[in-house]
Order: sequence, then C-alpha cells, then structure tokens
Amino acid sequence: MTQRITTRSNAPARPAFLRIVALMLVIAVSGTGCGKFFKKDKDAPEGKPVEELYEKGHASMTGGNWDRAEITFRQLIAQYPYGPYTEQALMETAYAQYKAGKVDDTISTIDRFLRTYPTQRNVPYMYYLRGLANSGRDTVFLQRVWKLDPSRRDLATPLQGYSDFNLLAERYPNSRYAADARLRMLALRNLFARHELDTALYYLRRDAWVSAAARGKYLLETYPQSEYQYDAVAVLGEAYTHLGNETLAADARRVLQQNDPKHPWLTGNWPDYPNSLRKLNPFAGEKSAVDTKKKD
Repeated sequence: MTQRITTRSNAPARPAFLRIVALMLVIAVSGTGCGKFFKKDKDAPEGKPVEELYEKGHASMTGGNWDRAEITFRQLIAQYPYGPYTEQALMETAYAQYKAGKVDDTISTIDRFLRTYPTQRNVPYMYYLRGLANSGRDTVFLQRVWKLDPSRRDLATPLQGYSDFNLLAERYPNSRYAADARLRMLALRNLFARHELDTALYYLRRDAWVSAAARGKYLLETYPQSEYQYDAVAVLGEAYTHLGNETLAADARRVLQQNDPKHPWLTGNWPDYPNSLRKLNPFAGEKSAVDTKKKD
C-alpha cells in the first residue's frame, strides 16, 4: 500500500503577503507620482491676475510665438470676459492668428470684436486687419514659388478685402491706417482689372472677337485709370480689326499712339500668347504689355 505524504498548506499566508506588498506600492506611488498629479500646476492660468496673463501673452507675441500667444489671450478672455485687458487681448488674438496664417480664425475674432465693441477706438485697426486677412487669403506657398497669377484665382476674398479697406477709408478718413488702405485698394483694383484683361485675351486667342471687345470695354468702364487700361484699348483695337470695324480700330490705335506710343500692339507684337511651357501652368494666364515692360 502506497503511503500518502501530506504537507501543511501555506495558502492562507500568500494572500496576506500580497496585500502587504500592494499596500507598500500604493504608499510609494502616493508619495511620488500621484503626489505630483494632485499638486497644483504653477503654470496653470486659473486664478492668475489679468495683468500677469496679459504680460505672458504679450511676451509670446514679442518672441514670435503666435500659437502660444493666442492660447494665453484666449485663457485671459475666458477668465476675464470684461475690461480693458480683455479688449486688448481680443485684438492681440486676432493679430496672432493673422500672423500664424489662420485667416478664418482671424476673421471670426475680428467680427466678434466689432460686434462687442462697435465704438472702441481701435475699430479702424480691426477693419484694416480684416482687409489684410481677406486680401491675402490666397497668397499661398505655391503661388509664391511658381509665381501663379493671383488674378486667375477666385477673387471673392480679395473683393471682400477691398470692401474692408473702402469701409475704413470712408468711415475713418483721418485714421492712421486710411492712407495705406487706399494704396492697397489701388493694388486690388489692378488685380481685378488684370482678371478682366486675362479673360479678354482668352477670347482673343480663340477668335471670339465680340466677347473680347465686350470684356475690354467693361475693363475700361469699371476700372478706369488702372494699370491695364491701355492693354484694354489694345484689346479693342485687335478685336475691331478682326471684326472689320475700321473706324473703331483706328480710334483705338490713335488713343494708344497718344498715350502709350511704345505699346507692342502698335508694332504687331501683342498679344503675347503663352508658349507651350507656360501653358502647362493653369494659373499663369496670358502676358500683358505691362508684364513685358516690368521685365524690361
């Protein structure tokens, strides 16, 4: 008969040992990691004076850290929704967003400021900043690298930028920003005129003489004294020549001879249609006489 050997079981002692180890781990963690979790963050914005928050945001602006500045100013506005620091922080937020390239956020912040403080002394500046944001919305990296013609792009936002500058110039003519706004309006008018000219040249290249003449006339009537006004006259001269209207073609030639005698259309060297390589760029557009003169 086989003898069965029995030993005393240690089962009750093992759970007790594990409980002691677990308790020691809890105590150790509480004294280190978890203690830091419950410890108040010195950099937390809650409870900080408004002056301190503003100076922190302003320091980020000075250092060019636009994202950090925006975050700090937003924290200030959330904690202190009223007061002079809040007004200034809202303006600073819009500028930080503009510098960071967040155009939609910039417009939203400016509109909020104008609704909240319609009579604040810095309202002219906010219209000016909104004009800058809208007029430069399509100035993207590829446009700078490939020199894409901005007149070939959607003009909705530049038109809004023009409206912003115009509003500033009319409502606040003595503002420190009014003079620069007028200069930017002139540049935008040339951009819009270039768009019309590009369309007219497109029609010329496709022998759509009536459409080309209509577009050239529209350019002259809508954007008088623009940078491209004599190109528009040349478009009329070219279109009327092909339409067989010798009287109007002669009138266009006479206007150019009197006002822009070096225009290449007078010597038969314009329009300068794009070459095969230029055609590969869908935003390059046609070449105007003004573009040729700038190269010279």
